[in-house]
Amino acid sequence: MIKAVILLKRKDGMTLEDFSDWMLKEHVPLALKLEGLKRYQVNIARDPDGDFDGVSELWFDSEEDMLAAYATAHGKAVAADSLAHVRSRTRLVVDEHPFTPTS
Repeated sequence: MIKAVILLKRKDGMTLEDFSDWMLKEHVPLALKLEGLKRYQVNIARDPDGDFDGVSELWFDSEEDMLAAYATAHGKAVAADSLAHVRSRTRLVVDEHPFTPTS
């Protein structure tokens, strides 16, 4: 399993509230229909003046599955929707290593 971590900065002139509304109400429903997507999590920043406004996390069985999902017509529409609403988008593909704190 791999995870794509996508760091997003909203486009100029868009408020953080508008960014959040777009992300949660419009973009999430599109992204949830990506082929092979196993899990999806969205994180919205609290600080409107920070370096990033949101972080998306998408899990796929493999990097090949992720690339295949974005190569479809729907995947291209998901990417185009994102690019229409952000000034910058940085994708980092990672191997996740979760840890649980113990007492």
